[in-house]
Amino acid sequence: MAHMCRHLTGSVASCAGWVSLIVATSTNDWVTTCDYSLATCVRLDELATQGLWAECVIAPALYHCVSLNQILSLPAYLQTSRALMIVACLLGLPAMLLVVMSLPCVRLPNDTTAVKRRRALVGGILILIMAVCGAVATIWFPVATNMEKALMAFGFSLYTGWVGAGLCLCGGSIILCCHGSGAALPIRENSFYYSRQSGRAAPLDPPANHAKSVHV
Repeated sequence: MAHMCRHLTGSVASCAGWVSLIVATSTNDWVTTCDYSLATCVRLDELATQGLWAECVIAPALYHCVSLNQILSLPAYLQTSRALMIVACLLGLPAMLLVVMSLPCVRLPNDTTAVKRRRALVGGILILIMAVCGAVATIWFPVATNMEKALMAFGFSLYTGWVGAGLCLCGGSIILCCHGSGAALPIRENSFYYSRQSGRAAPLDPPANHAKSVHV
C-alpha cells in the first residue's frame, strides 16, 4: 500500500510539473526588461516583457507585442531555450502514459511485475530529462537576457517553469525510488499459482497393486 501511495504521489507531482512546463512554454511573461537606463524606464514608465515567442512593450497608454519569428536572427540562447522547453513538453505525454500504466492498480493483459517495473523506470527517466531541460532553459534564459539587456524582474512564466522543473525532479525521483523498492514484490498470478501447487494433494497409489495382491 505504501509503495502504491509513493508511486501515485510521484505521478501526481510529475503531471503537475508537466502542466506547469506547458504553461511556461506557451506564455511570454518570462522576464521584464528595460531598453534604456533604469532611471529612464522608471521616469517614462515603459517596460518590456520578453518570452520565448514574443516581446511586448508595456506603457500606460501602450501595449504592443512583436512576434519573434525571425529564426535566423534570434540569439542562440533564445532558440536553445525554445528547443529545450518543447522537448520537455513533448516528452511529457509518453512519460505520463508509462507512469500511469505502471501503477499497481492498473491491470493490462499479460502484465507482470517486471514489465511494470520497466515502464516505471523508463517513465521516471523521461520525467527527469524533462526536469533537466526545463531547469536549463529557465535558468539560462534570464542570465543571457541580463547580459543583453537591463533585467528588471522575473515574470510569471519563469516562476511557473521553475516550479514545473522542480515538480518533475521530485516526481521522477520518487518514481525511480519506488521502482527500486518494489523489485522484490511478488506477482499476484504466480503467488496464486504456487498456492494452488502447494495445496495440491499427492496422487493415490494405483489400485492395480491391491487387485493383484487379492488375486494371489
